[in-house]
Amino acid sequence: MAKAKETVSRTLIVALVLSIVFSVVVSTAAVSLRPAQIKNQNLDIKSNILAAAGMLETGASADQIEETFELFDVRLVDLETGDFVEPSAVDVEDPMKYDMYKAASDPKLSTNIPSSEDKAGIKRRPNIAKVYTLSENGDLVRVVLPVHGYGLWSTLYGFVSLEGDLNTIEGLGFYAHAETPGLGGEVDNPRWKQQWVGKELYGDDPTEPQIQLVKGGVGADAKNKEHKIDALSGATLTSRGVEQLVNYWMGDRGYAPFLKKLREGEV
Repeated sequence: MAKAKETVSRTLIVALVLSIVFSVVVSTAAVSLRPAQIKNQNLDIKSNILAAAGMLETGASADQIEETFELFDVRLVDLETGDFVEPSAVDVEDPMKYDMYKAASDPKLSTNIPSSEDKAGIKRRPNIAKVYTLSENGDLVRVVLPVHGYGLWSTLYGFVSLEGDLNTIEGLGFYAHAETPGLGGEVDNPRWKQQWVGKELYGDDPTEPQIQLVKGGVGADAKNKEHKIDALSGATLTSRGVEQLVNYWMGDRGYAPFLKKLREGEV
């Protein structure tokens, strides 16, 4: 009996020691891999920004992506006033390190959105947003703006790129969502995304976006077709979500105050 107890005790000790060893190995691996994970996440974000702007070359290497992204100025914007703010306003040194989605969950750094106004389904909006501008010879040629909002099953995160007139859409892309493959997941379809290129955000009022996703498709003789895109087939709620998130973020509760000041040369 004593020998049996000794065997059981020894087995438990060995199991405990192995558990501790494996825990240390896993923890060490997680810590050592973290810098590489962060680097890959940043590279993925930069790739999606370039893709929205039509600047991502097929098969581009990491170095090429980094080099092209360096053309952009990364700035922080107060969404309430439309003014640029310094990184120190959100306690970072590098604007790229600011996480506007994490800020949205902090009551001190965000604003609650009344349900009657929350067309994008985001509940809280960060007070400070991160924007990406590109100029050539002193002239603004494009602005890339982060957007997000709820579809059918998930929150979609992506970017809208505007031409230098701050009205013409240059591209749209989502880098994270969980919409149904083949239905709402068609937001990733290049042919559907191509429809956004050249569409106009605003009509006469530069604070009231006019984007519409049309069920059944946009006819050749459709009125105001410069604002209209084909809705996703079989994905009414995802289409509605995309329409509403774009219009929310390009409206006066989103980037419209910033775009107005940028258009008028006030920032």
